[in-house]
Amino acid sequence: MIPFIDLAAQQQRIKTDIDQRIAAVLAHGQYILGPEVPELEAELVAFTGARHCVGVSDGTTALQIALMALGVGPGDEVITTPFSFIATAEVIALLGAIPVFVDIDPRTCNIDPARIETAITAKTRAIIPVSLYGQCADMDAINGVAARFGLAVIEDAAQSFGATYKGRHSCALSTIACTSFFPSKPLGCYGDGGACFTDDDELATRMREIRAHGQDRRYHHPRVGLNGRLDTLQAAILLAKLKIFPEEVARRAAIGARYSEQLGDIAATPHIEAWNTSVYAQYTLRVPNREALVKALAGKGVPTAVHYPIPLHRQPALAGISRWTDCTGSERAAAEVMSLPMHPWLSQEDQDRVCEAVKSCL
Repeated sequence: MIPFIDLAAQQQRIKTDIDQRIAAVLAHGQYILGPEVPELEAELVAFTGARHCVGVSDGTTALQIALMALGVGPGDEVITTPFSFIATAEVIALLGAIPVFVDIDPRTCNIDPARIETAITAKTRAIIPVSLYGQCADMDAINGVAARFGLAVIEDAAQSFGATYKGRHSCALSTIACTSFFPSKPLGCYGDGGACFTDDDELATRMREIRAHGQDRRYHHPRVGLNGRLDTLQAAILLAKLKIFPEEVARRAAIGARYSEQLGDIAATPHIEAWNTSVYAQYTLRVPNREALVKALAGKGVPTAVHYPIPLHRQPALAGISRWTDCTGSERAAAEVMSLPMHPWLSQEDQDRVCEAVKSCL
């Protein structure tokens, strides 16, 4: 069986550095917000071009902290896409706010900026575009709508860290950006981790306080917060991984391009906008008769995954606490998308096997 994601292949290349980084943490014993956390935050600021980075416990908590820093609460509305992992809308609901779903651009599967304005009401506080599958949403268009209505924009960049939009990096494109370092993400740790990014000094201060129970100094809490701190061990691992990350981004791009070259004549391959680069967090086709193809590929030793089979406006947990209009594009995508093995160290031989299997099954 070809691995869908091969973390072991990556680890072999940086094992010495990882071992040294972990040993250093074990030696100094500062396991919570130890020195590797601000070191990582500085490296991520340098990489993205954002003014501030706040390391947090995971990508979901990053989104919640961002919303809390903006003061989003009960009765407020937050516009987002229904074609995403539930965390995007879950955090809105957890704060008592209302997720408002706007349909996608069928070419990119990202939120359609042209549909956002009609969803805005007097209760709207923010927009959360998701940079899905490794490609940024059309952030200039989204920011333009937000500016006209005085709204904040939070980029959900859980899948797009390392991607660029018009020459700028994901996570430096909006009021706040949030990413995830879940192990399977383009930059992943060996557990949970995440980060918030902003150019706003005051928002950065609020997010740092919120991640540590709302405290600005020990036992003094000017705001309600939560326990959202990034573990020092995970920061150390990310520092080791960050050294080879640019190479991995380039390899992902080459593998994605090769998939599209080989499969473009027989399937709907990812559409990457001319102004974007993608880190291909997933390489996702759109195909008819998906279930039959998934079964046939499994028989040939090719694993697949579906991101995501049920759009958020159809999720039972959000019934009665969200609103939307026409989301047929998201429903159609949910019935057709299928992801193939993708990671930076996918060999050409294995990729050829995947492509031949897809061709034979289609």
